[in-house]
Amino acid sequence: MLMKSDTDMTKADIAAADEGVPVSVKIRERIKAARQRFHSNDNIAEFIQPGELDQLLEEVTEKMQGVLDAMVIDTANDHNTEDTARRVAKMYLREVFAGRYVKGPTVTEFPNAEHLNELMIVGPITVRSACSHHFCPVIGKIWIGVMPNEHTNVIGLSKYARLAEWIMGRPQIQEEAVVQLADLIQEKTQPDGLAIVMEASHYCMAWRGVKDMDSKMINSVMRGVFLKDANLRREFLSLIPRKA
Repeated sequence: MLMKSDTDMTKADIAAADEGVPVSVKIRERIKAARQRFHSNDNIAEFIQPGELDQLLEEVTEKMQGVLDAMVIDTANDHNTEDTARRVAKMYLREVFAGRYVKGPTVTEFPNAEHLNELMIVGPITVRSACSHHFCPVIGKIWIGVMPNEHTNVIGLSKYARLAEWIMGRPQIQEEAVVQLADLIQEKTQPDGLAIVMEASHYCMAWRGVKDMDSKMINSVMRGVFLKDANLRREFLSLIPRKA
């Protein structure tokens, strides 16, 4: 029996071969073919074709229902959980982890026409994420310090919040999230210096484990002149009203 070569296969043949293949497998294979990684805090939007996010929602719903079944929850007769599988799938894909599946926000950049070169601080920006270890909420605030130069691109204040929301909308650990955000803002604005401080509560520690409700994690990233100039770094840190 002769087999068709790839060049002989029609679109109908390809569609038939694809039938029954989970959309998550198709997306994963595209990523692997591009030799890109797909860690929990990576954005994979460029590998998702139109309509596939809806298909992925159906697939995750089905698998989430399997989780509920394995937990011996009678979703068929329990009115409180009969639609929980779909609600959880929608929450993950469309809301709390949307930063994995959608492209980044459009950011209009303007030239620094007035040659601004004074310290600018944006914050506190409230951010919400989830730890990649337990998928428990991480909720906190971010402060961003920018030291522009005459070549720096100026972006609107709300755009800092949108960029932060996009980065945080993935299963994250705080240390990596702040670095990802710094890299993105650095790329968009090209300042002389960039400083970010994040303070957050981790519910993997407050809700489970030691159940300590008061502990917070604080970390920072310093770039450019903030790293080199101790006085500027102190000025930035002193101007952050962390108790606000």
